Amino acid sequence: MTLLFQKYKRELIGITLGALSGYFYWKFVGCSSGTCMITSKPINSSLYGALMGFLVAGSFTKKKGDKPI
Repeated sequence: MTLLFQKYKRELIGITLGALSGYFYWKFVGCSSGTCMITSKPINSSLYGALMGFLVAGSFTKKKGDKPI
């Protein structure tokens, strides 16, 4: 478990921060009419935020063999 966390630490932190950001966006900004696909429900905005957090955190991961530009 510890090895798994160490290997994917950056992605897990990104998912957590993204999900929290999505939830707080729903809580404080949200969608007043209820017709917005992402922000109408807290689960939708949290999952979208988690996905965005994963993608952003994963973009900073350096692959083996990558050379600096």
